[in-house]
Amino acid sequence: MSCISSLRIARRRFCLALAAWPLAGLANGGPESPLAGLRRWGSGEFRRFGFLVYEATLWVGGDDPLRPPLALRLTYRRTISGKSITDASVAEIRNLGVADATRLTQWGEQMGRIFPDVRPGDEILGVHLPEGARFFHNERPIGTIDDPAFARAFFGIWLDARTSAPELRSALLQRPAA
Repeated sequence: MSCISSLRIARRRFCLALAAWPLAGLANGGPESPLAGLRRWGSGEFRRFGFLVYEATLWVGGDDPLRPPLALRLTYRRTISGKSITDASVAEIRNLGVADATRLTQWGEQMGRIFPDVRPGDEILGVHLPEGARFFHNERPIGTIDDPAFARAFFGIWLDARTSAPELRSALLQRPAA
């Protein structure tokens, strides 16, 4: 084989490898999923005035669905502004009585910078870790709040015994069949 043929083959292999490089991450699942290490637990629907607002699914890391790490995925069925999501979250946390007005204001400002407007089919995934909460919109990271008290209060909207949606809480906490 001539030197020129060897160079052509080497160049061709290099070009193919270069072209395939962006796809290499897809072969092993790409970036680690925020649900890695968690398993699906319960799911249910949230309705307001009879209208389906979102479907919720809880993912947990251990045998206690109330202890982090855990994740809650909301799949929206209506168009809702990020401001409305933030305002509703602040109101629900206020109703749980777990934070003072100053802290609620801070958390509201932080959520206001994170939560996007959503349309039917959009998903927001919240991941509760011991050190705080991470949020994803349609599988893309949108923000983090590094405050364990915030994470407990935020996920309490759905999981606290005093939630305003006890039927949804029951559905989320339903242990999956083995």
